[in-house]
Amino acid sequence: MAEQATDGAADALVEIRGVDKVFGDTRVLGRVDLSVRAGEKVAIIGPSGSGKTTLLRCVAHLEKPTAGYVAIAGQRVGEKLVNGHWREMSDREIAQMRTGIGMVFQRFNLFPHLTALENVMLGPTRVLKRSRAEVEPLARDLLRKVGLAHKADDYPERLSGGQQQRVAIARSLAMQPKLMLFDEATSALDPELIGEVLNVMRDLARDGMTMLIVTHEMRFAEEVADRIVFMDHGRIVDEGPPGELFHAPSHPRTQAFLRAVLDRQTMADAS
Repeated sequence: MAEQATDGAADALVEIRGVDKVFGDTRVLGRVDLSVRAGEKVAIIGPSGSGKTTLLRCVAHLEKPTAGYVAIAGQRVGEKLVNGHWREMSDREIAQMRTGIGMVFQRFNLFPHLTALENVMLGPTRVLKRSRAEVEPLARDLLRKVGLAHKADDYPERLSGGQQQRVAIARSLAMQPKLMLFDEATSALDPELIGEVLNVMRDLARDGMTMLIVTHEMRFAEEVADRIVFMDHGRIVDEGPPGELFHAPSHPRTQAFLRAVLDRQTMADAS
C-alpha cells in the first residue's frame, strides 16, 4: 500500500504536484500543478503538442514523471515510501493501483477475439479475480447503460467505431474506478458517430463520476465541465469555469487559441 501523499488540497481526489516530463532534450511538461475534487469534471484543452495526453498518461503512470508526483485519494501513483525514500512500485503494485483509474483513449483497443460482453468482463474476472457469475450481470448492465445491450454477443469487427468506443467505456466502468480519464475519445470517429459517445460521457458526468477529459470538442467541454484547463507548451496557462474561460478569457494565448478553434468549428458547421 502506498504511503499518504503530503501537502495536497484536503478535498482533492487527484493531486498533480510539480510534474515535469522530459523525453531526451524535450521538456513535454513543465512544473504542472492541478487538483481535482471528487465528482469534478475537468476538461483540458490546448493545441496539439501542448502536453495534454502526456499529463493524462502521467496520472495513470503509463508515463513516469521526470519530477513531481501524482496522488489519487491521498496515495502516490506508482511510488511507495521505503525507509524514508520514495521508490517505484513493482509492476504488480502499479497494475493494482490502476484498477481505480478508468482510461478511454483515441483507439478502442478491444480484443478482437472476444465479444462485447467478454471484453467488458475481462478486467473484473482476470484482474479482480471475480467469478463470471458475479461479473456478467454487471457487464450486461453496463452495456445497457451505454446503449449496447443488444450487441453483447457481437465481436468488435461487427461494431461501428462509436459502438466500439462505447464498449471501451463500459469496459473501464466495469472496474468501478474512482476516476475516468478520456483522451480525445471521439477523435478517431466519423463525425456522425461522435454524438453517441459524447452522450455516454454526458451521462457519466450527470452520475457524478470524477473525470479528466482531453478534448477538442469545445461545445461539449463548455456544457459538461465544471472547470476548463488550457495548456500550452507543457504548462497550464489558464483555467477557470467554462463560462468565464470561453467567453471572457483573460490570457492572450487562451484568447488566440479559442478564436482560432471556434472559427474553425463555425466554418465546419456552415459547410
